[in-house]
Amino acid sequence: MAFPQNFLQEIKNRISVSDVVGRKVKLQRRGREFVGLSPFKPERTPSFTVNDDKQFYHCFSTGKHGSVFDFLMETEGLSFLEAVEALARQAGLQMPQNDPKSAEKARQQASLIDVTQAAATWFRTQLAKSNAAAARSYLEKRGVSDALVREFGLGFAPSARRGLVEHLQARDMTIDMIVEAGLAIKPDDGGAPYDRFRDRIIFPIQDARGRVIAFGGRAMQADARAKYLNSPETPLFHKSSVLFNFARARQPAYDTKSVLVAEGYMDVIGLARAGITHAVAPLGTAITEEQIRLLWRLAPEPVLCLDGDQAGLRAAYRAIDRTLPLLKAGFSLRFAMLPAGKDPDDLVAEGGAEAMQNVIGRALTMIDLLWEREVETAPWDTPERAAALKQRLRAAVQQITEPDVRALYAQEIKTRLDRLLGEQGVPYRATGGRAGPVGRQAWRRQSAKRETRRSTIAQGNGMPAREALIVLCVINHPDLMYKHRDLFETLIFETASLDKLRFHIIDHADRQGDLATGLDKGGLTGHLDALGESALVNQLQQMPEALTMGFVRQDSALEIVEAGWLEVVGVHHTLKTLMDERAEAEADFAVDSTQENFERLSAIVNQIAALERSNTTTLT
Repeated sequence: MAFPQNFLQEIKNRISVSDVVGRKVKLQRRGREFVGLSPFKPERTPSFTVNDDKQFYHCFSTGKHGSVFDFLMETEGLSFLEAVEALARQAGLQMPQNDPKSAEKARQQASLIDVTQAAATWFRTQLAKSNAAAARSYLEKRGVSDALVREFGLGFAPSARRGLVEHLQARDMTIDMIVEAGLAIKPDDGGAPYDRFRDRIIFPIQDARGRVIAFGGRAMQADARAKYLNSPETPLFHKSSVLFNFARARQPAYDTKSVLVAEGYMDVIGLARAGITHAVAPLGTAITEEQIRLLWRLAPEPVLCLDGDQAGLRAAYRAIDRTLPLLKAGFSLRFAMLPAGKDPDDLVAEGGAEAMQNVIGRALTMIDLLWEREVETAPWDTPERAAALKQRLRAAVQQITEPDVRALYAQEIKTRLDRLLGEQGVPYRATGGRAGPVGRQAWRRQSAKRETRRSTIAQGNGMPAREALIVLCVINHPDLMYKHRDLFETLIFETASLDKLRFHIIDHADRQGDLATGLDKGGLTGHLDALGESALVNQLQQMPEALTMGFVRQDSALEIVEAGWLEVVGVHHTLKTLMDERAEAEADFAVDSTQENFERLSAIVNQIAALERSNTTTLT
């Protein structure tokens, strides 16, 4: 079926390409893009890029390129319809009905852009006319120069009841289209539709592509029913997923690696007057999940600039609650609290860009403001009140869905609580007795011992022996690549130098083509020497384990080598899984020290210890 273009674009706006690709590819941010290893072919150097702003991925090694829909089709074998359905579910959108009206609706929505663009042009021309003198005077007093008026496309809606309607109708635009675009109101009594915006300064609102899709208007009359008025929800405009000035702020945000979130239109324009062009604003509502995701397309840690009064604090607290479930590695919010009674426009007018930068430099992190909120909400000077504080913080941390971020938040909150309340008590059993010697302090000591014990299979140079042995086995016995190449390619190493060596081996195998006749050991060694890896290879060959473990030695039979290598690889995979489970269990225990969580964590730790003891015995 054919989908309306705006429906597909809404999915792209709600779901970033990096979120979908990141489930299959380990991505790292580099400037405005993400890079990673190609999911379409083995490679040693990352050639796969993702650009959330342009909403595409590109693989330089294979030439494959496309949208979030294409990626699912390529990697999961889905049809286009299936990919759209899967992503629509993730985005929380209903699929459009498969009827002949869909295509017509898509064409109609495209034509609405013509209506809003024509209206924007008309509003701009009205600002230059004599009846807009008061509007021009207001803008001048607010420091809005002619250049800023042109840059932001500011305009004026005269007080005439049907000025815009008649202008657009004269250009063959139907009244139904004008109403649907949010520019006119149909009276309930059946009278003639009239202009929605009258006697107001007009601020065009653009989509991410820079097209005018809606308007905001500031009343010129003090007794107006609403000081600021926005377009209603339309097929083009969904207030919760649009930010004022997003399209213009995109490049400056990339250049500065920062984006500011101001309260309103005039704040954004005031900041631009001071040369701060990477600012946006929500449209008269508390910041939404969709807007947070939009902000993260511009910068990993947007700064919310809020009034330093109680209303500003409440807005900041609402933003925290909205953002906690969305937090992910590398992405958060910061909060710049302005002096009481000052907005960014005032601050810039008085002290220029430097005054604003000073405020931004003191911005609080998410966890700092969360902590401040909960600690100052109520007293914590009795056991009962302290317990209530802990419960509030625990509930906040539990909202975080990303395991690593949740675990680190829990750890930091626990550290702060220990400092605030003093390290006191240990977990209690259901019977009321103490949990024995493994209380919080004992748990911390045992955790340190476990990390030390892991060094029984680690080199003094910090290179884990398990990873080193896996690579060394393949260097000494490259025939392993014939049967177990896929397994070798999927391994995840913590040691960068060993991971790099692994990629060099895979690259050499790629160059050899068909491995049915085996991989030549001399050719592999020469390849690694040519890449400057001979010192690392020699270091691996001098490991005590390389000299004492039969399956690693160069003269061992292949069946012995294969059995030992597969066992070490199996342990490596199992430990990686258990370590992930332990991190999640530790996070749960840190925020909820129940006996059940304690026993779950202990069981995982015991599994790890038993596996490491078994593996240490095997490797000696």
